[in-house]
Amino acid sequence: MLSGVVAIVVSGLVAGALPQEAAAQSSAPSLTAGLGMTAYKQAVAEALSEDEGLAAFYRARDFAPLWTAADAVGAERRSALIEALATASDHGLPEARYDADGLMARMARVTGERAMGEMEIELSRTFLRFAHDLNGGMLDGRRVDSGIKRPPIRVPSEALLQAMADGEPRTVIHGIAPRTPEYAGLMRAKLELERTIAHGGWGMPVTATRLELGDSGQQVVSLRDRLSAMGYLKPTLTAVFDDTMRSAVSDFQADHGLAVDGIVGGSTLSAINTSPEARLQSVLVAMERERWLNLPEGRGKRHVFVNLVDFHAKIIDDGKVTFETRSVIGHQDPDRRTPEFSDVMSHMVINPSWYVPRSIVVKEYLPQLRRNPGAVSHLEITDRNGRRVNRGRGFSQYSAASFPFSMRQPPGPRNALGLVKFMFPNKYNIYLHDTPSKSLFNQTQRTYSHGCIRLNDPQDFAKALLALQTDDPVGFFQSRLRTGAETRVNLETPVPVHLVYRTAFTTPKGHINFRNDVYGRDAKIWQALAAEGVALGRPQS
Repeated sequence: MLSGVVAIVVSGLVAGALPQEAAAQSSAPSLTAGLGMTAYKQAVAEALSEDEGLAAFYRARDFAPLWTAADAVGAERRSALIEALATASDHGLPEARYDADGLMARMARVTGERAMGEMEIELSRTFLRFAHDLNGGMLDGRRVDSGIKRPPIRVPSEALLQAMADGEPRTVIHGIAPRTPEYAGLMRAKLELERTIAHGGWGMPVTATRLELGDSGQQVVSLRDRLSAMGYLKPTLTAVFDDTMRSAVSDFQADHGLAVDGIVGGSTLSAINTSPEARLQSVLVAMERERWLNLPEGRGKRHVFVNLVDFHAKIIDDGKVTFETRSVIGHQDPDRRTPEFSDVMSHMVINPSWYVPRSIVVKEYLPQLRRNPGAVSHLEITDRNGRRVNRGRGFSQYSAASFPFSMRQPPGPRNALGLVKFMFPNKYNIYLHDTPSKSLFNQTQRTYSHGCIRLNDPQDFAKALLALQTDDPVGFFQSRLRTGAETRVNLETPVPVHLVYRTAFTTPKGHINFRNDVYGRDAKIWQALAAEGVALGRPQS
């Protein structure tokens, strides 16, 4: 609730100053007509010259005030806006960016029609900045890291202002933030971490190099206290690493994407000793990322969701995970990292050929061919007309720029794409596919591909997708597979695909999960957020 002082300011803004003509008349001159304008309208028109969204909104209403109207509705809108700005930090947004105190001070000093017009536009601009930040994020991720291909989604300014004009102010503002369970969960995690930090954190770090069942002593006590503070272990006085503690360690490992063995070794120690401040940074970044994915059309009744750093791909139907499989993503080398974007899966290819990307041809295979024309013999080399090239002539005369041929691996069990690939055509040439290299799925950090996403259970993934368009998805898939021929199968209902990067995320049950920032993207986003004024927050009681 507003304090008494704030309430007086927002309710008394227009006392004796509102241009009643602007609020009442319906035949005001157009934006471009300067003569005959009141000082209020002239101020509004001048301020709108560089913002088409604002201009369209005010032109359509003949410049009538939205915020500075001398009635109860205007006061309600002002109160709702000031209240909302006071919640910015709850969303991980910097309150100083919207300067509610300064806004109220300027409202208290407004006198005269021209000043009222300027105040009207300042209130609209503050509302739009807050609404855009809250609805679609503060940052354009593409400017932070080249691997982020997701453009910012912005509800048009005119639509936001019109919603405020037509609706109940607090209801409108309440509906601006993402309405996803994930966003709500991240907000709760943020609050819990802020409380933890305010009360001194999770206790002393664990300095042992390894702890396991049967160990005892001070380091086990430090482990016990830290696990208890994190909520993985009920308070106890034990100084022995017992079965209960091993179970707590296993739960912690599962929530942090670690090998679940109940032993506290190097990677588990590193995760346990990570500070709550660092975890809070991850949560704040995840909240910004969730705002980036706040799509007007939604994510799709059925969609594929791939959290790159969780190394899993999921099919989600009506908000529930109906299929999940482990995945391998691009290597950490800058030119092999998997990008982040959304697109639509239109078809799958059973028994696919692998058309080797040009970058791989000239960087990896051409040097081998220059030394030995018979190298990589499992690949066909073809000219621009698709004819096989005689390797006997050699390739030493070609450079990366002059090599005129393409390379292809025919369908087969040893094909780099395995037995099926899933296509959501995009300019980055990224897709999901099978792989003959199954052993990589046993690793906890799976960054081995050239950028595409490999699936551990691709045939089951295909059958899950086909289940909506055939009564016998298994038989359908196997019949195409047995032909050995490259076969395209269209999805009758295309499926949205979202490739995301979340080092902090919630689950329906249990603690918030954290993953490693394998590409360093979240570190860059945090730096960008901090540069905009985002901080780790006020101590919470």
